[in-house]
Amino acid sequence: MTNSVHADFYRGRKVLVTGHTGFKGAWLVEWLLELGADVVGYALAPSTDPSLFAALRQADKIQHVVGDVRDASMFRQAVKEANPDVIFHLAAQPLVRQSYREPLETFAVNLMGTANLLDALRGWDRPCVVVVVTTDKCYENIETDAGYVETDRLGGRDPYSCSKAMAELAVDAFRQSYFSQTDHASPSPVRIATARAGNVIGGGDWAPDRIIPDCVRAVQADQPIRLRYPQSTRPWQHVLDPLDGYLSLARQLAEAKAGEVEDLATAFNFGPCRGSNRSVADVVGALQQQWPELQRVFDTPPEGWHEAGQLFLATDRAQQRLGWAGRWDFETTIRKTAEWYRGFADGREPGTLTREQITQYAAGTQESPSTST
Repeated sequence: MTNSVHADFYRGRKVLVTGHTGFKGAWLVEWLLELGADVVGYALAPSTDPSLFAALRQADKIQHVVGDVRDASMFRQAVKEANPDVIFHLAAQPLVRQSYREPLETFAVNLMGTANLLDALRGWDRPCVVVVVTTDKCYENIETDAGYVETDRLGGRDPYSCSKAMAELAVDAFRQSYFSQTDHASPSPVRIATARAGNVIGGGDWAPDRIIPDCVRAVQADQPIRLRYPQSTRPWQHVLDPLDGYLSLARQLAEAKAGEVEDLATAFNFGPCRGSNRSVADVVGALQQQWPELQRVFDTPPEGWHEAGQLFLATDRAQQRLGWAGRWDFETTIRKTAEWYRGFADGREPGTLTREQITQYAAGTQESPSTST
């Protein structure tokens, strides 16, 4: 099973996770702890209250370093002191609409934060595997029905998307300049890949301007959820799907023999099956089956900012090269997300909720232990 394969590699390894106080970072940290890894986190304090990081009490479980990836000196020192075997770089300004409001902050965090990490690794003299997480939105979106592949042109009409495309270019430049694997007599001990995931959802996300947290807040406030772009299509996936991809990529990159590294030290898409590409209206409709009290209304986008109408990822490379494929389909993803939030609202311990779903995912099951037969 996935978990046992990961555990064989991650048990006892030092893993640095940047952005660990965010939604996806907290899920990754919890999974790494379940695998027996020694985790160091570097990030700002959680940006939401509540936050999954705080709910899981992870500050007591890992070496928790509060720091800014834009602070090159502090970041360099933190990387040096962590002395990691594996780095997952998730620290980011992750919101499209916030990027319109704060473009300079977005570029500083997403581009320069990534460059600061890469610069901290220059001259590194021991093996280290790095997975830099970007986004499906790093592609130049021409609103095609075809799924984007890793060799498609990068771009971005909004500051967030553009900043992530620039981060991809920065990784490639650093990789070729300082972390080359082409010199087989003396390859760099640092192996770097990038990961481009779809729209990630799951329990414990309370960020603004995201459809699931907005729906949860609407139910709690007994207010309708207002949909700005109801027909926009996205590759929705449960948070555990891309995290499984990141764990697989880092493991296989570390274990690859010299002649195999170049094929892995590059970009990988981690998206759902085509059937999980659904509209925003479809997502809310599916949630209404879990929460009948959820009301929806359609609204005109107030700011007039551009957002992509449709977006698909092709994941053939991850499937063929890594043996990875998403496990939970759209219906399961929505159900698991709703189960987490309902359990949390009913007073269930969030760590138990989270670890149960990690166990179910790793075992390839879809039902909660309390409801399985």
